[in-house]
Amino acid sequence: MAEQPRQPPRQGGLWVLLLAVALLQTPVMAQALVVDPSTSLESGIETNLRGQSLLIEELTATWCISCAEIDPYLVGVADAHGSRIAMVAYHPNDGEDAFAPEAAQHRIERLRSVNPDLPGTPTFIVEGGAYRTGTDAWGDVQGDILDEEVLRQDHTKLQLSVQREGDVITASLVTFEGRSLNASQLTFLVLEHGKSVPEEAINPGKAYRDRVVTGTAECSIGNGSVTTQIGVITARADTSCTSDFEIEFAAMDSFSVVLLHENTEDALESRDDLGTYGAIEFAYRDRGTSESWSPAWLVLAGTAIIGLLVFQKKSTNA
Repeated sequence: MAEQPRQPPRQGGLWVLLLAVALLQTPVMAQALVVDPSTSLESGIETNLRGQSLLIEELTATWCISCAEIDPYLVGVADAHGSRIAMVAYHPNDGEDAFAPEAAQHRIERLRSVNPDLPGTPTFIVEGGAYRTGTDAWGDVQGDILDEEVLRQDHTKLQLSVQREGDVITASLVTFEGRSLNASQLTFLVLEHGKSVPEEAINPGKAYRDRVVTGTAECSIGNGSVTTQIGVITARADTSCTSDFEIEFAAMDSFSVVLLHENTEDALESRDDLGTYGAIEFAYRDRGTSESWSPAWLVLAGTAIIGLLVFQKKSTNA
């Protein structure tokens, strides 16, 4: 029987692993701006022109025991992943949560417009994908992050500025580079870091919670007007959403502003796509972990490299 010719090793898996390693080693690709709270904002600070950060939405509650257990860990996760992700926390208006901001409930209803049966807390959603529920779900979340980074080939580039005047902070769109889809919108999310839980509230965890969404504003690109304004002082776009959209909100000691390019709620009726076209975060908070040299980067990169070596060995022996 004639010997079958040896087939050359397949390169698909090799390139995926190489790309994963590259993504893990280059967090600057989706650079977020983290500013120390001791820095003055009176002269204003602009982010770089970016937009590759992945949106991770968390459903949580101040009364939730498992949420309280995982919340301190997520502070380190946000630092370890750095610019790769923009993580926000939604506290529901359920009659028990100590915060229950209207802006968070608005975002929860957006998720429900696609999936009416949202699971319990804590639940994590990466770019509007599968729901990952429970304290042991973070392994699946990590996988979703890597999958999205590999698959995302194009994104909207965004740049914003943040300035403080007295007790008011203004966040303004500086640059928009992307497709001005009529069925899409620009969305500002305002997050409070270290938000104190009232003493009388049911609270199995620490005296504060992080990444709490307290305000939002939406500007429809199709009609060029602000359609939603919740938990902020003002929201306006005098010329168009993609040129001068801005919000004002009450100053906080530690906060983040996340700017998203995403589908409008009306568009979700036909597209069912809760993901973003682009996302960028301005964070005014302490950062306890070096983004470039976090142990999480080393562990993930090491795992990818080991997988690469195993793949090469199997290809050679094939």
